[in-house]
Amino acid sequence: TQKDTSVDMVGTWRYTGAAVEFKSDNLLKKAGGAVAASAVESKLDEQLAKVGIKEGQMSFTFNADSTFNVKIGRKNMSGTYSYNNATQKVNLKFVKLVGMNAKIDCSSSGMDMLFDSDKLLKLLVFFGNKSNNATIKSVSSLASSYDGMMVGFTLKKES
Repeated sequence: TQKDTSVDMVGTWRYTGAAVEFKSDNLLKKAGGAVAASAVESKLDEQLAKVGIKEGQMSFTFNADSTFNVKIGRKNMSGTYSYNNATQKVNLKFVKLVGMNAKIDCSSSGMDMLFDSDKLLKLLVFFGNKSNNATIKSVSSLASSYDGMMVGFTLKKES
């Protein structure tokens, strides 16, 4: 696996809200574009909050040695990551979870980490393993309705 951190993911990134990206321009036009994306982000924010993912409660720290740590509330999870510059995807490997690929849209101060909806669901179930079934079911039905979209987290780099 090619390891390339030229996107400069190294550092601590705090969750600021949900992120949504349509997989195709055609789908974006059909769905009503930015208005639809905004509505989806708002709904996703609500569901993420139910599993403890809200502003000030979640952060990712990426280290130069290809290790990372995720904090959600008091819970800490760690693993290794690799970034592929050609595909603009990061592969996150948690100890008890198969590798997860996320598309990275990065600027100097912000980063969107976007997953296929079913992958985000697996990640949320992993993060919130103590969450009640009703919450996971509502996130699941929400995720299945987002076919054709990538969903995830908007993160802001700490200075």
